Amino acid sequence: MDENLEEINQLTPCFSKRGGLLPVAVQEFGSGQILMMASVDKLALEFTLKNKIAAFYSTSRKKLWVKGESSGNRLLVKKVLIDCDQDALVYQVILEKGGVCHTFNKQGNNRKACFYRSVNVENQILDFLEP
Repeated sequence: MDENLEEINQLTPCFSKRGGLLPVAVQEFGSGQILMMASVDKLALEFTLKNKIAAFYSTSRKKLWVKGESSGNRLLVKKVLIDCDQDALVYQVILEKGGVCHTFNKQGNNRKACFYRSVNVENQILDFLEP
């Protein structure tokens, strides 16, 4: 790794470090809520930066996945953060509509976030964060 990587202003994502993929946390721009985690390859990151719409690499389908392409629940990218080693990302987004999760709440709507439960550290059961 380039010793000056931490101090340069050139975007040099280290895709080779994790087999061509980088983890990306998706965070709601206004609230700071973590909505989901995913992976990006070079193509997905390039698509995201060019179109300002969140795209990922689908590890199950092994191809580019543009979030909301079929559901309409697109994520409009306001800011992309990259860590010091340039091997992890944060997409700060605005939800165009609905939620990001493929699961549904009691009202039958996509959940806003994939992180809708917390681990109760006392008894190690899952507590739902939404009503």
